[in-house]
Amino acid sequence: MATDLEMRAKEAFVDDNFDLAVDLYTQALDVDPKNADLYADRAQANIKLESFTEAVADANKAIELDPSMTKAYLRKGTACIKLEEHQTAKAALEAGVLLAPGDSRFTKLIKECDERIAEETVSLSKKVMPNAPPTTMSHSSDTTIEEVNSSHCTHGLPNQTKETPNKPKFRHDYYNTPTEVVLTIFAKGIPAENVTVEFGEQTLSVTIDSLGEEYHFQRRLFAKIVPANCRYQVLSTKVEIRLLKAETITWTSLEYSGKAVPQKINTFSATMQQRPSYPSSKSKVDWDKLEAEVKKEEKDEKLDGDAALNKFFQDIYRDADEDTRRAMSKSFVESNGTVLSTNWGEVGSKKVEGSAPDGMEIKKWEY
Repeated sequence: MATDLEMRAKEAFVDDNFDLAVDLYTQALDVDPKNADLYADRAQANIKLESFTEAVADANKAIELDPSMTKAYLRKGTACIKLEEHQTAKAALEAGVLLAPGDSRFTKLIKECDERIAEETVSLSKKVMPNAPPTTMSHSSDTTIEEVNSSHCTHGLPNQTKETPNKPKFRHDYYNTPTEVVLTIFAKGIPAENVTVEFGEQTLSVTIDSLGEEYHFQRRLFAKIVPANCRYQVLSTKVEIRLLKAETITWTSLEYSGKAVPQKINTFSATMQQRPSYPSSKSKVDWDKLEAEVKKEEKDEKLDGDAALNKFFQDIYRDADEDTRRAMSKSFVESNGTVLSTNWGEVGSKKVEGSAPDGMEIKKWEY
């Protein structure tokens, strides 16, 4: 069934019927949700439809299922370039060229990213930051959002949300600080290993596995962020995500609209004020105190087994610098998950060979 749908999707793609191709790939994924090729091919169809945010989400899923899939890195890089996320695009393309050293498509796009990054750096250095009123509280509605991987993608609207029935729903909220936007997804009792957060230059992708059903939060953000310095924390009652702003401006919404005019923040005045708290229409609540209590409970919570080990590696990756993260990613991918190094100087210039546990051996399979 999935194979038949895949063949029909490929035929629709060849006929330039990209909407139908996306539709058929989605139906095939309902039958075979672990098929990395289907995600990578749907990413290509979404690129043709200029649904670049959806294409990045599909490419990320393909890479998650098969880290050695070259075309997934290429399609993620292509979509990120279209979204003007050149740093994220370059990182994906550099990972892909390691798998296909002779593929000129990667080197050509990496060169394009370098040129765009240089232009952005020059442009940013010329900007003057005028003073403006201090940061203000902003928050979203309680509207829930669902995965962009529903059966239809809308042409030309990369930030449009799509809804899939019978999926878990969680309320979300956010507020501004002078340097960060703090997003909270109120997902209670979710293990840390069931939460995946990916930061792009102007995109955010959150996946939460709740009782076997996946909740997806995919957004093109109001403005650019610094992915390497963004972080998240899974607490007993929520997932708290801190987005470091690339520019000190007030976000008037969480999502990119193309029309909003950013307001510069007077950082001096803002730091003199108290930390923003969640708004309440009833009696006042000391949210800072409540948050501190929740964090203390999370800190005191004892983990064991795989949960403790996963949290240990997540903490290392979250707090690491860029070289350490690159070393961890490269060693893990190249060794097929048997080696995890934090030393970029050791693994950056050579291929990392797999290392089997005692009593076992690594075998290469030919297809």
